[in-house]
Amino acid sequence: MSSNAPLPSSDYISEEAYLRRVRPVAWLNPAPKRLYDLAVLGAGPAGLAAVASAVRHGLTVALIERYRLGGNSLNAGSIPSKAILRTARAASVMRDGDAWGAALPPQVPMDFGAVMARMRGIRTRIAEYHSVDRLCADGVDVFFCDAGFTGPHELRAGEAHLSFKKAIIATGAKPRPSEIPGLDEVEYLTSDSIFNITTLPRRLGIIGGGPLGCELAQAFCRLGAQVSILQNDPQFLPQEERDAAELLSLSLSRDGVETRLNTTVVGARGGEREKWLDTVNNDVKLSFPVDAILFSIGRMPNVDGLSLAAAHIDSDCDGGITVDDCLRTTNPDVYAAGDVCKAYQFANVAEATGRMAVLNAFAADRERQSHLMIPSCTYCDPEVARIGMNVLQARQRSISVKSFTIMMQDVDRAITDGQDDGFVKIYVREGTDEIVGATIVAARASEMINEMAVIMSAKIGMRQLSRILHSYPAQSDAIRLAAMAYMRSQPALQK
Repeated sequence: MSSNAPLPSSDYISEEAYLRRVRPVAWLNPAPKRLYDLAVLGAGPAGLAAVASAVRHGLTVALIERYRLGGNSLNAGSIPSKAILRTARAASVMRDGDAWGAALPPQVPMDFGAVMARMRGIRTRIAEYHSVDRLCADGVDVFFCDAGFTGPHELRAGEAHLSFKKAIIATGAKPRPSEIPGLDEVEYLTSDSIFNITTLPRRLGIIGGGPLGCELAQAFCRLGAQVSILQNDPQFLPQEERDAAELLSLSLSRDGVETRLNTTVVGARGGEREKWLDTVNNDVKLSFPVDAILFSIGRMPNVDGLSLAAAHIDSDCDGGITVDDCLRTTNPDVYAAGDVCKAYQFANVAEATGRMAVLNAFAADRERQSHLMIPSCTYCDPEVARIGMNVLQARQRSISVKSFTIMMQDVDRAITDGQDDGFVKIYVREGTDEIVGATIVAARASEMINEMAVIMSAKIGMRQLSRILHSYPAQSDAIRLAAMAYMRSQPALQK
């Protein structure tokens, strides 16, 4: 069976079926061509988008991947985490069934093995769309091996040597290493390994309160674990708008997640059965037991072994590849895309920069990353999404803005859905109707923020937005209502 053929449902959970798509066990690298138009290092969202764009333009392409096709997003990030979140949301709804007039037994049993099997099945299905068979059918030479530069226009790919006209580095990022004494001596999880577990930990300690840590904290808590988030920052989700972070913090607390702010983990100890985390909070020392530890303090660019200096490619102090606004490195024939060079480590940014790098490499630098309109979302319940500037960021740039807020408890569809936690805030440049940013906290904020991305990209102002009809009832109608609030703040029409 070819890896891009439909699979029977029982095969979805097969590791063999998954590997057929992302890293065939008996794969033999092809004999390299004399010269490639484009060499792409890394097959995550950025690399795969670059390859698809290059194939569409008739270029000869070599794709080199060290691990598995799909990168972090497919294998250990966006896809597996959202699959688990969906199951956790279903578990939460079932437990609250009496609120919907559909009371269930008080204890709804959860089969964690089945939860993880469902996640693996979804991952296998999605892997089909960029499988190795499909890439080869498009004429792409796929190499599974380590790679590094040997010159400005040459690569070592395993035992082979490749020559290229242009190259794109899209090797992504990896979990930051621990500096906590003792943590390396006890078994702990990272974003790369937590999706491989098969047993739900009874007590889970999460070091780091970023988006992924918050998402998995809520999900594992809803699935039955006791979860504690330990964060050394004094504020929860410090990058988010304060009202948004506070609402999410309250939601996590209602689910039973314990959040310890301003808490530094100073040590770890223990064995397989029980581990202890030693913490300090305002000079108060505390140790508490956990059964599993998730270390989630962010990711760092993955440039190990690339021999960047051989290709005259510079990197910054954090290891990220230095690029200009067109994604060109200090080698004019080598570009970089995705997490390896961007502060925004999002799959949508990686895909966009992957396509942009190809266009710029072969069409005289016409696209600029500074023009990207980037929506982002933390996929908890409620979801927290944002785009553009918030009030604090605008103030830092000396831009005067006014906020127009609609509470979801005033939106008919949110009320009927029983999902009325949250709000829509739209930030408008004072004296104009120009939208400079938005923050949305809602059950479907990840969908609603995409509407704001279209609105802002099309430069639709609040006046025009107030006249655009939305389906009724819909949670996204809160966006139109915010525009109506803007119109009410304007002078009335003269008779």
